[in-house]
Amino acid sequence: MGVGLAAFLDEVVFHQLLHWHHFYDGAGPDAGLVSDGFFHAAGWIAVVAGLFTYADLQRRGETVRRPLVGGVLAGWGGFQVYDGLVQHKLLGLHQIRYGVDLAAYDVAWNTAGGIGLVVGLLLLTRPARDRVTGTA
Repeated sequence: MGVGLAAFLDEVVFHQLLHWHHFYDGAGPDAGLVSDGFFHAAGWIAVVAGLFTYADLQRRGETVRRPLVGGVLAGWGGFQVYDGLVQHKLLGLHQIRYGVDLAAYDVAWNTAGGIGLVVGLLLLTRPARDRVTGTA
């Protein structure tokens, strides 16, 4: 779910609301919009798959809060770091933003992702004690 949520937030905030970039910026705005569509669909497939997994764990009474939150954070953070280092820098598919000095954006993007990844991994490696119940 974390990877799908990261993709969803990236798509909505940076692609649609702010118009800072598309998933693929190398071939013009039309290709960018098509690539955004595929990216958005893949993100939602990840969210739906995560929700089905969560529902199955919940049905079996095996949902544990700490690893659940840890997995979402690790997925989100891992996606952010992958996006920032591989897609932005290594492959050059797009940048966070154009026409500005990217240093502060890159540091903020990758630091936030790194923190999410580390916190998520720490939560995943600690012993789980608290089961999630159906009550609020």
